[in-house]
Amino acid sequence: MINFRVGHGYDVHRLVKGRKLILCGTQIEYEFGLDGHSDADVAAHALMDAMLGAAGLGDIGKHFPDTDDKYKDISSIKLLLCVKDLVKDKGYKISNADITVIAQMPKLAPYIGEMRNNIAKALEVSEDDVNIKATTEEKLGFTGRLEGMSAHAVVLLERITD
Repeated sequence: MINFRVGHGYDVHRLVKGRKLILCGTQIEYEFGLDGHSDADVAAHALMDAMLGAAGLGDIGKHFPDTDDKYKDISSIKLLLCVKDLVKDKGYKISNADITVIAQMPKLAPYIGEMRNNIAKALEVSEDDVNIKATTEEKLGFTGRLEGMSAHAVVLLERITD
């Protein structure tokens, strides 16, 4: 029986005016927000894809299609709670999660603590089991040109034992 499974997730969204910027369930003060069907929380989306991938459950598009109006503007933290339940139903729990947000602006360091708390609470794990970091691409590429943001996430799932 497999006791551990690793998953990787990646997501990207375009920056636009007129939307709130939400990362890991935290509203970030910025003149632009991320465009998407839900709240477009790029970090939470990468995390959900990592979790689903590790559990062999596909991706977020399969479970929460952008063609379904019930997911329009929904909080990605609510979707993360659903993914946590899907993973649990498959017999696994989160051992740890590591998320990297790639964004030229804004500076995310002041928000990292709240972001970690939101993810840890949603996953029912200790904040010590969640790591979130931010980096730029030194003004290169679409993130460097302030056209969008991306995120990578890696998770380790552990089999639930009675």
